[in-house]
Amino acid sequence: MSRLLFWLALIFLVGFAIRSKIREAQKRQQPFDQPPPAGAGPAPGPAAARQHGNTEVETMLQCAHCGVFYPASETVQARGRDYCSAAHAAMPPA
Repeated sequence: MSRLLFWLALIFLVGFAIRSKIREAQKRQQPFDQPPPAGAGPAPGPAAARQHGNTEVETMLQCAHCGVFYPASETVQARGRDYCSAAHAAMPPA
């Protein structure tokens, strides 16, 4: 009799685990079935810009102090070198 109860309990637990995994998978899949609300989601990246006809690409420069790359329109020039900020331009060269 104890073996029968053991097997019944085991079958019940396995069934419960499978059912909960299926429900969890359905919950994760549900947002993909529905369109996202307006204004939701990640910011558009370069691919989105190309799709909308915006093909303008800006040159990237490297800061002489920290080595970070930044857009050329944001450059601060000092002592013939390019810096990412006025604070780095004021510091002695690295």
